[in-house]
Amino acid sequence: MNTLSLRALDSITDVSPLAWDALLVPREMPFVRWAWLSSLEQSGCASSPAGWTPRHLTLWRGSQLVAAAPTYIKGDSDGDFARDWDLGSAALRAGLRYYPKLCVTVPFTPVAGRRILVAPGEDVQACRAALLEGALELAERERLGTVQILFSEQEEALALEQLGFARRISHQFHWTNRDDVTMDVYLSRMNSKRRSMIRREMAAPAQQGISLRTVRGYELAADSSRWARLAHALHEHTVDKLVWGRRWLNLDFYLRAFAAMPESLELVVAERDGRPIAGAFNVSTSTHLFGRYWGCFEEHPFLHFNVCLYHSVADCLARGLRVFEGGAGGEHKLSRGFEPEETYSLHRALDPRLDDALRTHLEAETPERHAALSRFRAESNIFKAGPGAKGRA
Repeated sequence: MNTLSLRALDSITDVSPLAWDALLVPREMPFVRWAWLSSLEQSGCASSPAGWTPRHLTLWRGSQLVAAAPTYIKGDSDGDFARDWDLGSAALRAGLRYYPKLCVTVPFTPVAGRRILVAPGEDVQACRAALLEGALELAERERLGTVQILFSEQEEALALEQLGFARRISHQFHWTNRDDVTMDVYLSRMNSKRRSMIRREMAAPAQQGISLRTVRGYELAADSSRWARLAHALHEHTVDKLVWGRRWLNLDFYLRAFAAMPESLELVVAERDGRPIAGAFNVSTSTHLFGRYWGCFEEHPFLHFNVCLYHSVADCLARGLRVFEGGAGGEHKLSRGFEPEETYSLHRALDPRLDDALRTHLEAETPERHAALSRFRAESNIFKAGPGAKGRA
């Protein structure tokens, strides 16, 4: 690999957009683009005062960036979707250091993808090993308790496990395109109970005088500030009503992201009497759609399902997108055509006592989580069996 040097950067702006994005491959998710990370940091959403201290791990050959990982120091688990409160509280009870932790992740973004970005042509596993070694050295130097890689894609997760990290599985619910051409064809393959329920729920907006459409492309880019402000207002109005709601993303983030990468962003808008009353902020690629945040100014029966799920499923069918990830959580998605998919995180504790206990816990936990996934898969089996059925019967 010739001579490589490791640097931990205090801001994504310490590296140029061209250098960072040159590490990406065509299938890469937009969330690891420089523009997305910069929007989070420059807006203050992912900053030290907000609980996210950037320490991006980068690997250089001279002045050439050959690998990088979006990395932050966190004193808690708020907003990282690690769902590791059980691990942190157990360590606290045992008098062992768990926080602060070093997280290789994208803030507020539970979407699986590469977390260690390696330039084309480089030795991928060697670069991963070098960055992980650097992560452990940084954690030791700054007296951190644990190192995590969150929402790593499967191939990467298995490879990082071979480099000494413990792998934890969890799940989300995703919709997968089974090569149906319209929503009617898609629904026709479901069992009658679920098909009737979904048709009834899909009919509600028209009966309520509500129309839905997606704003994207030129329309969004031509007035990005308007749509950014609407997305933020919907988000803010809704999270403020929830006891557990968090204003993780501010208006400045939306303005920056909508201006910097309008080709990757979408806004589902529900209108009534010519006024926006609800919406969903989504991110897309040529193959995937990612649901991020929803909000509403008015509440109507089944409006959430239509704005966040059905409208975008129909849109994926029309555009030929392969997967729709509707966000973390939500067992209600099972009866609406979504199926469970494994997600992965990697863990390493600096204290050998905690590391041993963590690995023992995960070894016992993994079969239980596989069993839960099997139950979810059985429950999600809403498609008709028979020779004409596609996919899993």
